[in-house]
Amino acid sequence: MAGKNPIAEKIHELTDRDLTFMHVCGTHEAAIARHGIRSLLPKNLKIVMGPGCPVCITPQGEIDAALELAEKGCIIATYGDLLRVPGTNGSLESSGADVRIVQGVHKAVEIAKSTDKEVVFISVGFETTAPTVAAMLLTSPPENFSILCCHRLVPPAMEWLLSQGEAALHGFLLPGHVLTITGLADYRRFPVPQVVAGFEPDDILLGLLMLVQQIREGKARVDNAYPRAVNEEGNPKALSLMNMVFEPSDTEWRGFPVIPRSGLKLREEFSGYDAQKKFGIEIKPTKKQAGCICDRILRGISTPVDCKLFDKTCTPRTPVGPCMVSHEGACKIWHHYSVHRAK
Repeated sequence: MAGKNPIAEKIHELTDRDLTFMHVCGTHEAAIARHGIRSLLPKNLKIVMGPGCPVCITPQGEIDAALELAEKGCIIATYGDLLRVPGTNGSLESSGADVRIVQGVHKAVEIAKSTDKEVVFISVGFETTAPTVAAMLLTSPPENFSILCCHRLVPPAMEWLLSQGEAALHGFLLPGHVLTITGLADYRRFPVPQVVAGFEPDDILLGLLMLVQQIREGKARVDNAYPRAVNEEGNPKALSLMNMVFEPSDTEWRGFPVIPRSGLKLREEFSGYDAQKKFGIEIKPTKKQAGCICDRILRGISTPVDCKLFDKTCTPRTPVGPCMVSHEGACKIWHHYSVHRAK
């Protein structure tokens, strides 16, 4: 039901075929669920979730690496979202190690300056968080500080999704936070409609309307529905810092295979801050948890309510997979906002 929202009414008017759009941002999913946006859309228009939660796409092998660093006596500094993500043998929360929640890399460096112990920051996130980590490493932090680098880049994952075709996508609602840093250029190579959207309800509805309009016009371009934050070139200084410290690497994502040049690794001149090299940690491939469908949710081919474990065995206090842990994870969002049926 379109209700009285004029943007939603226009979407109803123009949607004349089955359409599936994917967003690549946990914040978008939270806003969509919180405001009941799916209930405003026509039945033949679906919004599916993609790999937009950085904690969710961190593979279990990297969680196991963090646990191994904790076992070696390192102080682990991490965002709170990572605490309960299950590894092979427990989580950081259950490890009994010295694990400290920080709001960013600068707080982890402050800890390193106040102790003789080794401090490792679990450095996760997309292009939004990598520049701040790069800027900090360029200040020459103390020798007892290092990072476990778990950064990912959004465009290579989108390219993989389009190449597979399993979600039958007609377009993307692009993540405003990421494109504030990257700008628009790298997304123009994809032959599908794309719109950068903000995070208010009308921002999201406007983005969806602009996607539908591109479909109706038979066009495939990158439109910007978030000009108050995103511009063509992004943030060149942030990108420059990121590229000075990191370089692309072939990286595994949870629910995906190794995607070429989809991750970041420290350049050789910053290898002294690479916890994996410093402590001889090997990131090993791990088996998928039985029954958990986080991998399918991250690829846009299932929803949380398709999972037999959702809100039963798997809850925010007893998560089976990472999508029920992070505040950007689809399962936790749907649990919090009591979304029981996909539209």
